[in-house]
Parts: sequence; structure tokens; C-alpha cells
Amino acid sequence: MTTKNLKVDGARITYRTLGSGPALVLVHGTGPGSVTWDKIAERFADRNTVILPDLAGSDVAEDDGGPLTLEALTRQLAAVIEDCGQAPVHLVGHSLGAVVVLSLAATRPELVRTLLPLSGLAHTEDEYVRNTLRLWLELGDEPEIFSRYAMLAAFSRRHLNEIGRDAVEELAQGFRPHPNRMRQIDLVLRVDIRRLLPRIQAPTLVVGATRDALVPVENALEIHAAIPGSSYAEVDTGHVSRAERPDDLVRLIRDFTA
Repeated sequence: MTTKNLKVDGARITYRTLGSGPALVLVHGTGPGSVTWDKIAERFADRNTVILPDLAGSDVAEDDGGPLTLEALTRQLAAVIEDCGQAPVHLVGHSLGAVVVLSLAATRPELVRTLLPLSGLAHTEDEYVRNTLRLWLELGDEPEIFSRYAMLAAFSRRHLNEIGRDAVEELAQGFRPHPNRMRQIDLVLRVDIRRLLPRIQAPTLVVGATRDALVPVENALEIHAAIPGSSYAEVDTGHVSRAERPDDLVRLIRDFTA
């Protein structure tokens, strides 16, 4: 695996690469960054150059610490793709990362070969989503409650019961409030990409998560309905499908990008 740094609009952005073949870019959502893909990234490296960007708001990126914007993250992702020299790429994004890849596909279509937004949303006018995110943001001064709430929002009831109490307690301690997490959640609360979706031309598979308590599956269906010619699939998981049913998610991505 190799690592490279870029300067984009004054921010230092990092991306890692492994494998060989047509480029497959995996874009992180709210959280520490591209490390969230590490458990499945190697499963694509037999036939793809896997690219793992760390955009502003991730733990390894460096910027001015101000409010994040979708436009800035989109420019950063475009810069990574241009720097890798393998455009157009297969582009996968989860949650906030889904919003970023949708934005890029709409505004820089020449960079995108295929598009897979996972558990994304087009806006936050849904009162359930808006209040879920607002509560999460407001729990930033309560690290224990913030982390446990994040766990309940991210994973399905079935998954928590499957992994058992010790693993649940480990999860409940694993996602602590951090200034970058608060910036990411704040950005999600401001998302509205509805005007961009009809402009997307790349072959698109929108993926929803049936048991998603953070961004209910109706949001993925709305994205699918707005993108001309898009396809739709669901994974029977909570929000973090790569953790709950990695085999199902890997199969979807491999089949669609074949």
C-alpha cells in the first residue's frame, strides 16, 4: 500500500492505494476516514487499483478547522482522482461519502465510470433524519452517551444481538465525539443535492440498507427515483453495511463494477 499527500484549497488531503487494475475509489462517511474501509478494501485489490481518500474532516487530513462544505469535499475528491491518473473511476461512497460521490458525478462526469452511493441522502427535510442528526450533534458534550447513541444509530438490532454483549460494549466505546465528527455531522445537516441528481449520467447503482435507523432506506429510494436510468439494490443491514454483511456488499460492488 502506498500513501500520497495533496494540497487542495489549503487543505492537506491524503490518499492510499493498493492493488492494480481499473481504479475503484472508496469514499468514507462521517468518522475517522478511509480506515473505515480497511476490512474489505483488500477484497477488491485482485482486479482493481483501490483508492482510499481521506477528505477534510477525517483524522489524518489537515485544514483550517472551519465548517465543512460539500463543494470543498467534492473538489478534494476530484483532485485525488485526477492525481491518481486513472480517470474515469468506479466510485463508491457511504453515508456522507455517498453525498460527496453524487455531487462529483453531477459536476465532474468525466471522472466517473460507475457510481455506487450507499446509505445516502439527498436532503435533511425529513424530520426523522433531521432530529436524529440534531440530537447526535447536541450530545457532543456527553462522550459516553454520544458514543452509545452512535452505535444504536449505526447498527441494526439484529447485528447487536448477533455479536454479543462484550462486542456491543466495545462498539459503544469506539466512536467518541471529536471536533471533526461534529463538523461532519453539521455538514450532513446542511445537505441538499436534489438539484444535482437529475444531472448524473454515469451508470448508477443506488444501495439502501433495509434496517437503517440513521438514514432510513426511503432516502436511498428517493435518490434512485431522481437519477435517470439508475438501478437500485438493498442490503439487509443497518447503516454500516460493510460491518454487518460485508460479503453481500462486496458482491454488489464487484458485480456492478465488473
